[in-house]
Amino acid sequence: MPVFESFNADRAADIIAAHAGREGASLPILHALQHAFGCVPSDAVPLVAKALNLSRAEVHGIVTFYHEFRRTPPGKHVLQLCRAEACQALGADRLAEAVRTRLGVDWHGTTEDGDVTLEPVFCLGLCSVGPAALLDGTPLARLNADKIVTALESAA
Repeated sequence: MPVFESFNADRAADIIAAHAGREGASLPILHALQHAFGCVPSDAVPLVAKALNLSRAEVHGIVTFYHEFRRTPPGKHVLQLCRAEACQALGADRLAEAVRTRLGVDWHGTTEDGDVTLEPVFCLGLCSVGPAALLDGTPLARLNADKIVTALESAA
């Protein structure tokens, strides 16, 4: 998992300026901010709004509409469980409930020790080997709760 920078307004302004001239710049800017800081910090929202001549509410709406944007930095590891229909047909709902219970977090939550952030994703393209997940970007297939725990322990 990458190490993220602490929020710095000057660094955020540089990131925003690098993308502000692009057509449809809001998404590339928000992705770049998240790549640098691990999330889209609330302090960056007014900077993005000003650069793109949008209201703060419009930028906040974009950040909260798209599930892939985080408003707080993730844990040391990010576990993304597929929530698409094919994985659901193969037991993803039961798996998700078991994982949420075992980790003690809900969707978009991070364990108390800061080790794991749990996120839903809506199709990983691994439909034939579901239920599926990504752990720090690495695909996991034919999952059950024990396999996920083993993968998390191996990643630690």
